[in-house]
Parts: sequence; C-alpha cells; structure tokens
Amino acid sequence: MTGYRVLFVCTGNICRSPTAEALLRHHAGELPVVADSCGISAEEEGNPPHPTTVAEAERRGVAMPHRRARRIDRRDFEESDLLVAMTRGHESRLLRLKPERARGEVRRMMSFAPGFEHQDVPDPWYGDRAAFVQAFDLIERGVLGLLDQLRPRLG
Repeated sequence: MTGYRVLFVCTGNICRSPTAEALLRHHAGELPVVADSCGISAEEEGNPPHPTTVAEAERRGVAMPHRRARRIDRRDFEESDLLVAMTRGHESRLLRLKPERARGEVRRMMSFAPGFEHQDVPDPWYGDRAAFVQAFDLIERGVLGLLDQLRPRLG
C-alpha cells in the first residue's frame, strides 16, 4: 500500500497510539494515507489494544485495528513520513532514537490541534473509563488537525 505514511507512538502501543491509528483510518476518507502505530517500550509487546480503548472505539463507531503491540525500530524512521508522539517525553525519545539521515519527521500529536498545541495526551492506563474518553477526545482533535494539514498536500 502506498501513500503518506503516519506512525503514531505512545508508551506501550495498547491505548493511545492504536486509537490514533484507528481514528486516522476512520477520518481519512480517500486521502492516500497509511496509518500505523507502535510503542517506545516493549513492555506490552504482543498484547492486543486495551479493552477499554476497544470499547470506546466501538461506542463511537470507529474500527480498532486487529493488531498486537510492537516496539518502534529503526525501519520505522526510514519508512514513515511522519512519526507522531503522544507526549513531550515520547517526542524527546523519538528524536534521540532517530537515525541521522532518517526521513521521518517527528511531531507531537497535540501540535496539530488548535488551542491544544502545548498539551500532552495523558496515558489513560492509570485512570477510569473517563480517562479513556478524554484521551480519545484529545487524539481525535489531533487527528482532525493533522488531516486538515495533509488535505492540501495529498488531496
């Protein structure tokens, strides 16, 4: 599959980054974008998306990808046009891991959301259902802002 490749990155790849992947696929329409996700950590490697993440996506009519968590690797920096971090910490880690000549640009999710540019997407793992709803809402704002920026270039 060809297109503009966007990789979403969070800690374990079971809550925030698969949500962003699902939302980009849901809202992209006919835009030639390819969404993927991964984690900075290997602690959740092989696990499916968090059940509360899946439930919130289903409640909103968003198809969650059938995937298992994976950790970022060097190829991701070469194959992605854009790597989107959920927090400043993820962004900092990605910039340290990024090979010198890698083509992928690193940005924070909320940098695409007008009025929320300086905010991180908090990890819902430690909260209740409301924390997952809040994360989903923030991620959706970021994804919609990202698509607004991509449409003139890709549409």
